[in-house]
Amino acid sequence: MKSPIVKIAKKVCPAVVTIVASKDLPKIDDFYFLPFQGEKVAFPKSVNNEKQKTKIGGGSAFIVSKDGYVLTCNHIVEEDDAQYTVICDPDHRYVAEVLSRDPLTDTAILKIKDKKDFPFLKLADSDKVELGESVIAAGNPLGEFEDTLSAGIVSGLSRKITAHNEQLSIKSTCLRGLIQTDAAINPGNSGGPLINMDGEVIGINTAMVMGAENIGFALPINYIKEDLAEIKKEGRIKRPYLGVKYVMLNEQIARENKLNCAFGALVVREMFGEPAVAKNSSASEAGVKEYDIILEVNGRDVNEDNTLNDILSGCAIGDKITMKVLRGDKEITLETRLKERK
Repeated sequence: MKSPIVKIAKKVCPAVVTIVASKDLPKIDDFYFLPFQGEKVAFPKSVNNEKQKTKIGGGSAFIVSKDGYVLTCNHIVEEDDAQYTVICDPDHRYVAEVLSRDPLTDTAILKIKDKKDFPFLKLADSDKVELGESVIAAGNPLGEFEDTLSAGIVSGLSRKITAHNEQLSIKSTCLRGLIQTDAAINPGNSGGPLINMDGEVIGINTAMVMGAENIGFALPINYIKEDLAEIKKEGRIKRPYLGVKYVMLNEQIARENKLNCAFGALVVREMFGEPAVAKNSSASEAGVKEYDIILEVNGRDVNEDNTLNDILSGCAIGDKITMKVLRGDKEITLETRLKERK
C-alpha cells in the first residue's frame, strides 16, 4: 500500500519553485584573498568595464494562485535592484516582480509576469496547527535537487529564534511564533512550504539550527495572509519604511567587534551588499550614517527583545519619530517622518 505522502507529493511538487536572484555586475578578471575572522575571503582585484549577469543568491518558493502569486522568505529577495527568475522546471523560467517584503516576519510576495494558469497550493489556517501532527517540508535544497520532500512532525509551537548572517557571523533577525519541525530543512530549502496531510500550506520554511539534527523552523502561513489579500486587492502594501540595514547588538557582538555599546541597532551593510542607508529614505533625510547605533526610537529602547522592526511595526506612514543615536562616543538626537517603501 502506497504512503499518503505519494498523493500529496503529486499535488504539491508542481507548485514548488526555485527563485534565482541575479545582477548585472562588472566582469572580474582576478581576485586577491585577505584573512577575515579566521578564513580567507575573496576580494575583486581586477575589474573591467564589461558587465555580465551574475547569480547572487536564491532559494525555494511556492505558487499560491493560478495567476502566479508566489510566496517565499524576505531574505531570499531582499536586494532592491536584483532581477528575480522563477524556475518551475528546467524548461520553464519566468521573470517575477517583488511586490512585498517584510523583514519583521521574513516573508515576501512576488508575481510572475507571464499570464498563464499555474499550479498552486491552498493555504491552511496555521492557528489550528497542533503539536505532534504530521507535516512535509518541500523545496529545492542547495538549489540543485528540485522536488525534494522530507517528512516529520510538528515538534514545537510558538518558538522564538534569532537568525544569523553567516557572512558576518552576527545575529541579524529575530523571528517569533515559529513552527518547529523535525522534517529536514536544508540550505536552499528556505522559502519552500511546510505542508499538512491535507496537502495545504501551514508555514514557510525559514531556518535550521546549524550543528543539530532535525531542528527546523517555519513561519506560520497566517503571518502573510493579510498582506497577500491586500496586494491582490490594492496592488501593493502600505508600510512605513525607515531605510536602514542593521544588526542587533548584544554583549558578545560588542566584545568581538570592540564596540562600546552592547545594545541597539548597528547600521551596517552586509558584505558586498547595498548601502546601509537607502538613498532618499527617511533615515537618510534624518542624517543617519553607517556605523551609527540606534539606541532608542520614540523613547523605547532598541534591543534584541524589542528590535527596530518591532518598534516600526507599530508606526504608520507619515508618523514623526525621534531617534537617540550613538555616533562614535557621542549621543545625538535625530528626527524624521516615516515614508512608504517604494
